[in-house]
Amino acid sequence: MIAFIRHQWRQPARVNLFIALICFALVGVALLLEAIGGMEPCPLCVFQRIAFLVIGAVLLVGVFFPGRIVAASSLVGVAAGIGLAWRHLWLQSLPADQVPACGPGLDYLVGVFPMTEVIGMVLAGSGECAEVDRVLGVSIPLWTLLIYALLGAVAIYVNLGAGRRAVQR
Repeated sequence: MIAFIRHQWRQPARVNLFIALICFALVGVALLLEAIGGMEPCPLCVFQRIAFLVIGAVLLVGVFFPGRIVAASSLVGVAAGIGLAWRHLWLQSLPADQVPACGPGLDYLVGVFPMTEVIGMVLAGSGECAEVDRVLGVSIPLWTLLIYALLGAVAIYVNLGAGRRAVQR
């Protein structure tokens, strides 16, 4: 088993594909939680889904062109995802009297305001972002933060290693 894992680390295209599929599957799980579990996503949740999709897309490129550019691009996506999850956790930790008021839905914001203002409003947070939904006893933003960190570390490690191996050849 250990030999199998070591062999896979030397094949960044496979690892990139695997992590990309995990990213897309996580968005699928979020959609299932929404459809079946009745968990409506707040605007920060939607942005976190977008971050997973971006990381997945970058790693799909990494299937064909692994290396430093994919590692750097993954780092940007992972940092954005961690920042969003961190902000979400902060909003959830606020006392009830300090939680921002609920605002209009993301669909309305995108339809009425320029995208730069929408991003600012979403990052400012709203009351629905402070609601705590749990899966297996852990809040969803904490799950996403941990997953961003784990998948990001693996993606960056594998792709930096791919760049070193290409230089050595």
